[in-house]
Amino acid sequence: MSNAPSPGTPPGPPAGAGYLTPPAYAKPPVRHPDAPAPGELLGAHYEHCFGCGEAQSHGLRLRARAGEGVRITAEFTVQPAHQGAPGLAHGGVLATALDETLGSLNWLLRVIAVTGRLQTDFVRPVPVGTLLYLEAETTGVHGRKIYCTATGRLGGPEGPVAVRADALFIEVKVDHFTDHGRPEEIRAAMADPDQIKRVRAFEVNP
Repeated sequence: MSNAPSPGTPPGPPAGAGYLTPPAYAKPPVRHPDAPAPGELLGAHYEHCFGCGEAQSHGLRLRARAGEGVRITAEFTVQPAHQGAPGLAHGGVLATALDETLGSLNWLLRVIAVTGRLQTDFVRPVPVGTLLYLEAETTGVHGRKIYCTATGRLGGPEGPVAVRADALFIEVKVDHFTDHGRPEEIRAAMADPDQIKRVRAFEVNP
């Protein structure tokens, strides 16, 4: 269980933050020509995903939307099942929301990628019933490494900052999932008659 510090309490220095800053030789991210249009709802990549899937009764059901460039926005409302301390969101749930949002950026690059490192700062508590509004952008690409950052605000885009994260994603091949996932779920996903759903299940793994 993780509780955020009281408002105004500065977080300590992030450990290993240098790994999450794009090096000088990293290239700017390039939005793929087939990426969803700005304003388009991205939808769930896999119905059983805890972060975005509709089949998860206690999941976040986070809704992400494409922005300009390589940016997205997302939101979810903290439910009673997401508590850590009484009436407050569990820190791990908030980290999941950030991870899900950051992972969704890879839809705009059209690459398959997984989280390599995630550094989260908890700035203020997030009460149950609160809408958490998230903004994320990709900041650099070097080889298989994808650097990105996200911020979560209480209530909407003008609300106070509650959480922040920087992350490093690593581009992988689809066999990352088929070689390591539990066989029952892999077979079920690959047998789905809906070709789009079948492909999307293996596109992003925040």
